[in-house]
Amino acid sequence: MGGFKSAFVINLFMCHFCFSQSDSISSRLMVEQITVKAYRQNQTIKQLSDVHNTFIISGRKNEVIDISALPANLSEKTGRQLFAKVPGAFIYDMDGSGNQINVSTRGLDAHRSWEFNIRQNGVIINSDLYGYPASHYSPPMESVKNIEIVRGTAALQYGAGFGGMINYVSKRADTTQAIGIESINSVGSFGLLSSYNSIGGKIGKFTYFGYFQKRVSEGYRRNGRSSADAQFLSLTYDVSDKLQVKAELGRSYYLYRIPGPLTDSMFYADPRQASRSRNYYSPEIYVPSLTIDYKSGTNTKMNLIISGVFGDRSSVLFEGFADKKDVIDPATNQYAARIVDIDRFNSKTAEFRVLHSYRIGNAKAIMTSGLRYFNNNMSRRQRGIGSTGTDFDLSVTGQFGRDLYYKSNSLAFSVENLIYITENFSVSPGFRYEYGQTDMTGNISYIDPNDFPNQIKHRIPVFGFNTQLKINETNSLYGSISQAYRPVLFKDIIPGSILERANKDLKNAYGYNAEIGYRGYLGQIVKFDITVFDLSYNNRLGNLVSQDSDGSNYILKTNIGDSRTYGLECYAEIFPFKSELITMSIFTASSLMNGRYSNGKIALGAENIDISGKRIESVPEFISRNGFSVGYKGLTSTLQYSYVSSSFSNPNNTIIPSINGSNGLVPSYSLLDFNMALSINSNILLRIGINNILNKQYFTKRPQFYPGPGVWSSDGRGIFLSFGVKI
Repeated sequence: MGGFKSAFVINLFMCHFCFSQSDSISSRLMVEQITVKAYRQNQTIKQLSDVHNTFIISGRKNEVIDISALPANLSEKTGRQLFAKVPGAFIYDMDGSGNQINVSTRGLDAHRSWEFNIRQNGVIINSDLYGYPASHYSPPMESVKNIEIVRGTAALQYGAGFGGMINYVSKRADTTQAIGIESINSVGSFGLLSSYNSIGGKIGKFTYFGYFQKRVSEGYRRNGRSSADAQFLSLTYDVSDKLQVKAELGRSYYLYRIPGPLTDSMFYADPRQASRSRNYYSPEIYVPSLTIDYKSGTNTKMNLIISGVFGDRSSVLFEGFADKKDVIDPATNQYAARIVDIDRFNSKTAEFRVLHSYRIGNAKAIMTSGLRYFNNNMSRRQRGIGSTGTDFDLSVTGQFGRDLYYKSNSLAFSVENLIYITENFSVSPGFRYEYGQTDMTGNISYIDPNDFPNQIKHRIPVFGFNTQLKINETNSLYGSISQAYRPVLFKDIIPGSILERANKDLKNAYGYNAEIGYRGYLGQIVKFDITVFDLSYNNRLGNLVSQDSDGSNYILKTNIGDSRTYGLECYAEIFPFKSELITMSIFTASSLMNGRYSNGKIALGAENIDISGKRIESVPEFISRNGFSVGYKGLTSTLQYSYVSSSFSNPNNTIIPSINGSNGLVPSYSLLDFNMALSINSNILLRIGINNILNKQYFTKRPQFYPGPGVWSSDGRGIFLSFGVKI
């Protein structure tokens, strides 16, 4: 990416002593001021060190995205720009202007990034790790300094999920002053107005930082208005050189008016139209945390995080496929009653980690161990008969059709040992064991309580091995393999109607992630990271047709089969020209993926069909993002081309779209974006961009559940302008 001006002033105090021929000595103090100017080449994609905080990263594929160096649309969290240089990152455009980031890698489900262990400043922010691991908490991207990504082989330390870990690292206070202020304000197409304001500083041993953000947008589609706000406060006290205590509280909220799904014919006739006007979705999430860091000598670090995720996820919907019209009934002169769902999160986590350096003979070694306990008590109230009105009204007539509690307790222990066999060659075996249980209690009005499982045990050992060979100071080979699992989720065991039942012996999904890669530089011109990966995902969940003793059919929610995804991830960036004033780069972040069911069956109509060899739904075979960047002094500009190949919406690989739009091929699409950032000085930054320059009409997925089965139009051409100032 381009160069940002950096200037510093060095004050040199030179003492010149002049000695005369006599015994008297006189001295003179000369003060000179020298200004040194430089323009640096910003690297927007970097790697973590072998050891990061109390985690071992050596041998794993990882990326660090420098948000401060991106000329990207931060106010709307445009995923293809934020993750532009992360090969294989699939972005699902789902719900409105900057409300959520929906990202996945290696053929996993991108819904609210729930295949990842999501963190903010190392604190877990998934709403419910076992019941509903979606990331409803959504901090503004203007508040983020870096995004750290460790792929699926992060399972041993961060938590044994298939996706890996994403950590949003917040900006921090300028500790050189008692008070510092930053304000970033944005305007854009489709009614976008956004304002982010922060304050922070350091007084003695006390450091503080906080922000407030407000954003509204009418949305690309009609009836797609969003209103969001977020707040954050961080207080840090340096007790001593060895001990630091930090307390943080984050809150995010948004209300999204959902425009509803479309059929294919509706989409191609007018992608901006809406099929709903009375549907709403709103999460309000609080994330408090207490972090204690302690250094015991020069060889040992300890970290304790006590945190929670609390809040609600609420929706009021007129349900049905896109071709089901939501109109006033002439007989009653009213709309039909809507359905109200309210999830309440009550998740508490304590995570204690120790990192210790030692020697085995002449070999350097680093051991990290962790103990994590979490207690979740998620309340799910669904199928409430709501109002016939048009506003966001969560009032309910009578009782909820589903009134359930999903209580989980888990104790996880992990240990990993990094051993440097030589100065350049290291290995790190590891182990994790999770012990816990989930209990579901409550009632479903149309189902006998004995007909769905109410207890799931988790006894999960996970092994892994990582290795790294440093060819020279800049280049290295790396490889790793780690087992992974995903627990049975709330949605997997709740029958949708009286015609559905859940298998009482559901098994957690399990499998592994494996990767081999080579990263580094070719001279001073090319930077690269090339990886081959293999992901096995067994005991996938879905629906089968089964029969009662009387011969009647019903849908059984159960494990349906296994899948495997393997492929190639390639990031390369060429710097053909650099000078003190001008920088230039050309990059590509591309992936090839082959994701298929190795065995399995699913319900289709009144029978079960074999899906062995079928492509996994929502897994494009080719994703490629490419860019050309030019920088001059404080000006950076990037032209980005993105391509995503076609994918299927269901395991049966239906090509011809259904009449209601819920099934069918998701066509390939190509997008062109242009973004520019101008650093006027160290305190003023201007960003401007055009998203989807060619106004491509496209969609990224046909969801099978929320926000409704069918086609969901992604945004057409739009512009934005952001102005940031620091005081």
